[in-house]
Amino acid sequence: MSLLERLNNDMKQAMKNKEKDKLTVIRMIKASLQNEAIKTGNDLTEDEELTVLTREVKQRKDSLHEFEKADRQDLVEKIRTELTYVEIYLPKQLSEEELSEIVKATISETGAASKADMGKVMAAIMPKVKGKADGSLINKLVQQHLS
Repeated sequence: MSLLERLNNDMKQAMKNKEKDKLTVIRMIKASLQNEAIKTGNDLTEDEELTVLTREVKQRKDSLHEFEKADRQDLVEKIRTELTYVEIYLPKQLSEEELSEIVKATISETGAASKADMGKVMAAIMPKVKGKADGSLINKLVQQHLS
């Protein structure tokens, strides 16, 4: 089942169950996917869909951080709820241990020796873990292993 079919089915179910928050998030995801499809001029590949979903998660995490800084608990709860709904459509996230192993393997593959090689390592890692891990966590792990 494609992501769009899954979203449509979940949207129908959310309507039946009168889950307004979930319905709103699903509609936002669908709109983002459709906008991306219009921008590219063709149907999205799974990789492109994953990019859109990752962007949606990142936007919400950034908003969450800002709302926490501003001490807006009402909005913090709303964004956390939205995040849980968006993350349902992402692939299973890798644990920190699994990521650490991937980082070590990639560092040895690229022959990186210092923090100056960080860009080379990040460029090699990101396609491997796309949608399965947070970029900031990967960045932190790469820094730890290169120091």
